[in-house]
Amino acid sequence: MKRSIRPDAVLVQAVIAGALSFAHLHDLAAAAGQDGWKAWAYPVSVDLLLVAAWRRLRSDGPSRLAWSWFLIALVASLGANVATAGFLDLEHPPAWLRFGVAGWPALAFLGGTLLAHSKSDEGGASASPAPTATVPMPDVERAPAVAPVPVSQPETAALPAAEDVPALPAAEPAPQVPAALVAHARKVADDYQTRTGSRIDTDTLRARLGVPAAMADAIAAQLT
Repeated sequence: MKRSIRPDAVLVQAVIAGALSFAHLHDLAAAAGQDGWKAWAYPVSVDLLLVAAWRRLRSDGPSRLAWSWFLIALVASLGANVATAGFLDLEHPPAWLRFGVAGWPALAFLGGTLLAHSKSDEGGASASPAPTATVPMPDVERAPAVAPVPVSQPETAALPAAEDVPALPAAEPAPQVPAALVAHARKVADDYQTRTGSRIDTDTLRARLGVPAAMADAIAAQLT
């Protein structure tokens, strides 16, 4: 079954309007001193910039960059249509018209480059910071606690009464640090000194290793 071809009124209107705008831009460029193929290249440049900005608006959403270049191309196209309607003497074009037509290629090249290679203003806010890598702790068996050995005190001639001597707190035994944990702490300290240029402090070492303060002090003492 053959399909009947019916002309689309909107499409026909778009073709007619595009052809007229194309011709007006060509006539304006030719009047400004751009002859030959250069006069035909100007309407192509204006229309392509207009289409590129509109496509950027449709694909990435509204942005100041796309709207700015869309309005620039629209003003260039609309200005050519109005200028060729008798508002300007194209036989003796003014200096500002020659200046604008001569500078359009550089302006269009800048707009096309920005539209093609720049990111959307609204899309993707600031990138989320990369998560900090945690240093895996080696599997180290806890060393058994060593019971303190009682030390016998020598006898003295005269000892003060027990009530006169204040009770001293019992000293906590130094924690035993496995050799594997010390080696791992040395690597962390060397990496910190390489990146910052200063030696690692005890608080930072304890935070990196995830050990108690007493054990961090014992490890720091072995790293000096």
